[in-house]
Amino acid sequence: MMDRSCPGTVEPILEILDGKWMLLLLFELFNGTRRFGELRRKLQPISPKTLTDRLRLLEEKGIVTRTLYPGVPLHVEYELTESGQGLQPIFEAMWTWTQQHGAYLGNEKSGEEQGSEKVL
Repeated sequence: MMDRSCPGTVEPILEILDGKWMLLLLFELFNGTRRFGELRRKLQPISPKTLTDRLRLLEEKGIVTRTLYPGVPLHVEYELTESGQGLQPIFEAMWTWTQQHGAYLGNEKSGEEQGSEKVL
């Protein structure tokens, strides 16, 4: 049984994961260190500003580290911290749950749409 304080306790991480692009961005970083341009290409059509904002938030929360390599051209790499790597089991659990129940949820929605079409 879950602790009654659970919703309030997990709220900070849910706020991070709830942001648009966050799940896809973290998924990319689970696969290793990435340069800014690499992330931008993988997450297209994300804007540079949005990507920068998301990466800064993750850095502020201690989930991502940013390494700046001086030179021409300047390049920046991002990688997950130990805390960030600790999120991987959450993603694995979501994937497992989706494999078991995702098709049902997808069918339920289309069933509702079909049902509403019949009523109209």
